[in-house]
Amino acid sequence: MAAIDFSLYLKFFVGLFAIINPLGLLPVFVSLTGHMQPDERRKTNTTAHIAVMIILIVSMCMGQLILDSFGISLASFRIAGGSLITLIAWSMLQGKLGEVKHNKQEKGELAARESIAVVPLALPLMAGPGAISSSIVYASQKTLPQMAGMFLVVVAFACCSWLIFRAAPLLFKLMGNTGINVVTRIMGLIMMSLGIEIIVAGIKGVFPGLV
Repeated sequence: MAAIDFSLYLKFFVGLFAIINPLGLLPVFVSLTGHMQPDERRKTNTTAHIAVMIILIVSMCMGQLILDSFGISLASFRIAGGSLITLIAWSMLQGKLGEVKHNKQEKGELAARESIAVVPLALPLMAGPGAISSSIVYASQKTLPQMAGMFLVVVAFACCSWLIFRAAPLLFKLMGNTGINVVTRIMGLIMMSLGIEIIVAGIKGVFPGLV
C-alpha cells in the first residue's frame, strides 16, 4: 500500500510540474519582474507561490463538492479535464503556451496592474485550468491520509517552483531561449501522456462495458 501511495504522490507531483512548467515560465517571470528591485522580485515570487498553494488546495478540497452541485460525474470531468490538459500540452509542443494561458486582452492589461504576483502569475499562468482540473481529478475519492499527503505534495511543488523562480535570472542566462524551449516541449510530451491517461480513465467510467 505504501508503494502505491508513493506512486500516486509521485505521479501527482510530476503532473503538476509538467502542467505548470515553472522552467517554461521563467522568461515570463523575468520579463514581468524586470523593472523590479531584487527585494520586490523576491516578494512577488513568494506571494505568487503562496497563492498557487491556496488555489490548488482549495480546488482539491472543494472540487468534488462543486461537481456534485452541478450534477457532473467524476468520469465526465476526467474526460473534460484530460482533454484540456492534452490541449495545453499540444500548445506546449508547438511552442504556443502563452496563447493558451492568457489571451491578448489580458496581455494588454498587464502594464496597468500594480501587482502581478496573483494575476497573472499565480492565476492563470501557474494555477490555470489544467492544474486545477488535475488537482480535482487526483484528489477525488481519496482518504484523509492520502489527501494530507497530496497537500504536502502541493507544498513541496511550490517550494521547488519557488527555488526555480528565485534563480530565474541566472537560469535564464544559462539555458537561454533554446534550452527553455526544449524543456517546455519535453514537459508538454509528459503532460500530454498524463492527459490521455486521465481521458482513458474517464471513458472507462462512462462506458464500463468497454473494459
